[in-house]
Amino acid sequence: MPRKGSEPCIVRLEPLRPRGLRMRIHLDRGDPLEVALEALERSGLGVGDLLPANRRHHLLDADEEAKVRQAALDLLSHRARTRAELRRKLVGKGFRPVRVDLCLERLAERGLLDDRAVASAFVRDRIRHRPRGKSRLAQELRAKGVADPVARDAVDAVLEEEALTEEALARKVLEGWLRRQGPAMMKALWAEEPTPERERARRRLRGYLARRGFGGPALAAALDAARATAKGSGRAR
Repeated sequence: MPRKGSEPCIVRLEPLRPRGLRMRIHLDRGDPLEVALEALERSGLGVGDLLPANRRHHLLDADEEAKVRQAALDLLSHRARTRAELRRKLVGKGFRPVRVDLCLERLAERGLLDDRAVASAFVRDRIRHRPRGKSRLAQELRAKGVADPVARDAVDAVLEEEALTEEALARKVLEGWLRRQGPAMMKALWAEEPTPERERARRRLRGYLARRGFGGPALAAALDAARATAKGSGRAR
């Protein structure tokens, strides 16, 4: 006999595979609901309980909270992300911005979201594998959503920790560029007299270094080092 009354009643709880972290709630009327086990436990609902509209709303709200947090943790398990990057990803998955922002606050409180730590790790990786100038490093961090003061502080702090100057980074980039050049380019850089070939070679090098964020004293020092290296290479021949 169907139960009288307007509110559905929970008749069965079914754990869903593979881990049982989501549950299917079967009702005596209407379609079943699927929610996180955590949301169900927080609700205190069980077989035989009624599910009026207000309790259903709170249950589904708790489920969304659990889902957005799990999505955030899954993304962070692949690699560290800035707050802005993680927010873009989660909103892009269809989660409500208000819910996402609340989740990010809680992750930050637990130490799982830290733009300063992400910025420092990013700069450290860059200077070891793909060196860039300070301005370019800060620019790349800003593109990740890191606030400008945090980005600049991270760049300065990592360079200090690694005992590196911007001039040293520029020379590292320069050395890689020179290794890829042929004899004609090296000869052009070595030329004492101004020639179209020498000017083209130097423009190419200046542009290469500038695009990687080097300017001012760091760029000048790298160009001087390039000429000295090219000259030494020319004399060795």
